[in-house]
Amino acid sequence: MTIENSRNLYKEAKKYIPGGVNSPVRAFKAVGGDPLFIKRAKGAYIEDEDGNQYLEFINSWGPMILGHAHPVIAGAVEKAIADSLSFGAPTSREVHMAELITSMIPSVEKVRMVNSGTEATMSAIRLARGYTARDKIIKFDGCYHGHGDSFLIAAGSGAATMGVPNSPGVTRGTALDTLIAPFNDIEAVKDLVRDYAEEIAAIIVEPVAGNMGCVLPENDFLQDLREICDQENIVLIFDEVMTGFRLSEGGAQERFGVRPDITTLGKIIGGGMPVGAYGGKAEIMDFVSPAGPVYQAGTLSGNPVAMAAGIAMLEYLKGHPEVYQQIDKTTEKLETGMRRNLKEFELNYTINRCGSMISLFFTDLPVSNMEQAGRSDTELFGRYFRAMLDEGIYLAPSQFEALFISTSIGDEEVEKFLQAHKTVLERIR
Repeated sequence: MTIENSRNLYKEAKKYIPGGVNSPVRAFKAVGGDPLFIKRAKGAYIEDEDGNQYLEFINSWGPMILGHAHPVIAGAVEKAIADSLSFGAPTSREVHMAELITSMIPSVEKVRMVNSGTEATMSAIRLARGYTARDKIIKFDGCYHGHGDSFLIAAGSGAATMGVPNSPGVTRGTALDTLIAPFNDIEAVKDLVRDYAEEIAAIIVEPVAGNMGCVLPENDFLQDLREICDQENIVLIFDEVMTGFRLSEGGAQERFGVRPDITTLGKIIGGGMPVGAYGGKAEIMDFVSPAGPVYQAGTLSGNPVAMAAGIAMLEYLKGHPEVYQQIDKTTEKLETGMRRNLKEFELNYTINRCGSMISLFFTDLPVSNMEQAGRSDTELFGRYFRAMLDEGIYLAPSQFEALFISTSIGDEEVEKFLQAHKTVLERIR
């Protein structure tokens, strides 16, 4: 298998693009080797610039629930393009999209479209601060909410702590307004609330984490967050950019039976097009300009092509609830087969799964927060990734990313993955 064209493109890209990529994880720094440049994709397979085909389990980091280039989505985009790419003015598609989202997620009474998940979370935090007239937020170590300044904060010393910037360009002042707690540690949250209750505008959380690998909420973690926020008049924000419309029609909040005040969305509501949204209680959303004083705007927000793709996706999911049973069952088969392979080789790596999200951690200890995920053998994961790639399986190029399953992955693809998984485990153990 040659990747000469990808290597040449990477060398050329580094002349004009920082690091040669437009998003850091694509550079393969966490797994070694040069990144593949992708030319096309269809169904469960992608093809690189050298003509190599791979069975892939990223699905553009989640949104391709129906697989790549699904005719329903592609047809909607082609039809929309004929009417022009952008207007910068209201369209009927925006209204239709808002109606779909509010009908599928009961906690969302009103919604504002934006252009990315990062823009959605940034806007949600600003709205929470404007609504409560408070400055601080609580986020969880290992939960990723995009590259907004408020989120690029690392935990300091102690279980519950004031954050510190973990990227140049993020000011200390911003970090002082971001409080960090370990995921699944409700006592740490209580400690922060006890010390800063009158200053905390919001708690933002991935209800199922996907950026430290797939990590599930334990016990009554989400319910306890809801109770704390109710008691202290804190806005609870669920970042469902990954989980929204993937774990169920109503997202993780439906699956776990907890309603947030604000929900952030992305990926799936564009069917793969760049898009995001934030929505929630009408009382809170009416603080957004022009209805209220909290300013947020975007020339391309509600882009007609992205709306057409998203409407096609959501209408399909709403009309075919069996999709969720299918992708959950497929992912369960993957998990069962992976555990069987691990048992055969007497390996005690950890597998976390929630619905159609799954992660294999190269640690023999349970993983319920970032500290535990960090115990994984990342060098071994890199060897595993490269060996799977040699077997024609394209995985997320980081130990700390979840895999996402689509309807295009059937029994044949599951068996292909499991055979490669078995071959690779035997090779690297």
